[in-house]
Amino acid sequence: MVKMVALLVREDSLSHEEFATYWEEEHAPLVDDLPNVQRYVTSLPTDPEESAYDGLAELYFEDMAALGAAFDSAAGEALLEDAAEFSDQEAGDVLYMEETEQL
Repeated sequence: MVKMVALLVREDSLSHEEFATYWEEEHAPLVDDLPNVQRYVTSLPTDPEESAYDGLAELYFEDMAALGAAFDSAAGEALLEDAAEFSDQEAGDVLYMEETEQL
């Protein structure tokens, strides 16, 4: 299993609250249409003014091929296009990782 971890930074024009509302109410439901995704987790910082990022998204897939196919799909393209509506695509980071549960 692999996961894509996106470290999100809000667009300058949005407050953290506006960012969080858009992400949770408008963007997150689009993940339902993403093929191959097995799990989707979002996290918001407890103290956004002191955090380097405004949010963290984790998307889980069976393997990198499934992840690639998901974002090559029309739903994947729509998801990435919508992400640019509320997050600064240049400021955030994306990691591709294999998770090992330790405890």
